[in-house]
Amino acid sequence: MIEPHAPAPPGDTQPWDRPGGEAESPLRLPVRQDTGRFLVLAGVFVCAACGLVYELELVALATYLMGDSVAQTSVVLSVMVFAMGIGSLAAKRLRRHAAAGFGAVEAVLALVGGCSAMALYAVFAWTGDWGGVWAHGPRTLLVAFSLATGLLIGAEVPLLMELIQRIRRQDAGGAVADLSAADYVGALVGGLAFPFLLLPLLGQLTGALITGAVNAVVGGALVLGLFRRDLTRRARRLLVAGNVCVLVVLGSAAVLVDDFERAARHAMYGPDVRVALHTDVQEVLLTGGRDGRPLNLFLDGRLRVSGRDELRYHEALVHPAMNGPHARVLVLGGGDGLAVREVLRHTGARRVDVVELDAGVVRLARRDPALSALNAGALDDPRVRVTTADAFDWLRGAPPAAYDVVVSDLPHPGITASTKLYSQEFYGLARRVLAPGGRLVVHGGAVEHRTRDFWTVDSTVRAAGFHTTAYRVRGRQAGYAAGPDRSPPGAARTHRDWGFVLAATRPPPDQPSLDPSGPRPRTLTDASLAADARAAEETRVRGLPASTLIHPRYTG
Repeated sequence: MIEPHAPAPPGDTQPWDRPGGEAESPLRLPVRQDTGRFLVLAGVFVCAACGLVYELELVALATYLMGDSVAQTSVVLSVMVFAMGIGSLAAKRLRRHAAAGFGAVEAVLALVGGCSAMALYAVFAWTGDWGGVWAHGPRTLLVAFSLATGLLIGAEVPLLMELIQRIRRQDAGGAVADLSAADYVGALVGGLAFPFLLLPLLGQLTGALITGAVNAVVGGALVLGLFRRDLTRRARRLLVAGNVCVLVVLGSAAVLVDDFERAARHAMYGPDVRVALHTDVQEVLLTGGRDGRPLNLFLDGRLRVSGRDELRYHEALVHPAMNGPHARVLVLGGGDGLAVREVLRHTGARRVDVVELDAGVVRLARRDPALSALNAGALDDPRVRVTTADAFDWLRGAPPAAYDVVVSDLPHPGITASTKLYSQEFYGLARRVLAPGGRLVVHGGAVEHRTRDFWTVDSTVRAAGFHTTAYRVRGRQAGYAAGPDRSPPGAARTHRDWGFVLAATRPPPDQPSLDPSGPRPRTLTDASLAADARAAEETRVRGLPASTLIHPRYTG
């Protein structure tokens, strides 16, 4: 029994008063008041940690599946915060049955939050025709899960406020401070646990399922253990049955998650997935590469290399830039070794430095038989040195005038993580490491599909003090082609060309050309490059401002 309180001052309402003036007796707790308050605050801590994991999980998976992390993060956060406000208002109706209401909210939240990642991945994998009727399916489901999760998280605090006040009455400000402290500390732990514990050890799907199970166990234990006397026998049975069902669903999903991932991958990439691994940076998949089937390399769901068409891309990227001094070459990105392969075809290349963010891709390029055969073992050539680093950070510490050629083989600038690598500041650093008369070549994305972005790249390179020449090369495939900005599998909108910006510290020729004393590319000629430059110039968008770190101009 809790100790009786002094009579309330006139006009003051006891926190356990029912609406309409029907008084409710103080709760009878199985533990001391101080222990009860501690257990409630511990429950707040765990529930807050789980809630933030759900939020981060939605952001991470949406960014992986749909790209453009700024847009996906904005959608998830804004919808969830809005829904939390609505949930808080809706929870006022449950205050009379705060214990039962909180138990039900936590059970539903555990089910929704725990299954959200798997549901999003399933919709994306099996309805991935973004140009058809399901074009907005993943985005619609993302908003739906964000809304539902926010509503349930928002309903927690008013109910917990009611329960903690009914244990021992205190001023509202003090109760809010206690709950907020536990909530914020829990959010901190959840926010740190997701990227450093759950994601690397369990992965996105299993991590969400385990978080849901923890949420269900803690929420159910708190209500059934501490507030069971506040529930009717029927309510206790329903709450137990509901939590058991939630745990069975989550547990079954966790057991089947590996089979589910394999089936989803086959739906997205076809049945020929040969390698699937999560590195410290991204998800890496290889398909084909044996029995005469072309090799495909996917990074975070985007086709990076297509064995059918990669030669056209990499020859167009490298060979025009090698027309001139090229003893010292820097390749930014290119961990697959294919751009390096083309550089090494020029016998005058004496040293090639590769700066790649993902060491896992480099290992795969060296060890996988099909990929290493495709790159001709370029990364093991004695002239090649590979450094694992962020290209921007590495350039800041690189020696000046150290290279004759810089090859920028990086993902599309509209991908948020790559935007800084297409900024005026980045190209200024690249200019600093070039020797007088040195050349920089930049993959600028698809000219037809992202015309404005491509010419923004050109404007940004010019703003860094370069003279530029633009050209594009078409892919031969009917479907999507290789390159860092390819769409996810199943995408109806295919990008069939690649745009390049060739830049020099001194005015280059009017059009790109090949080194007359160098190797003869199999897919390029001087005539085709001239035609490609004219075709690109016809699409020029004039007057575009440069993209900078603090004012990115790319559309995503």
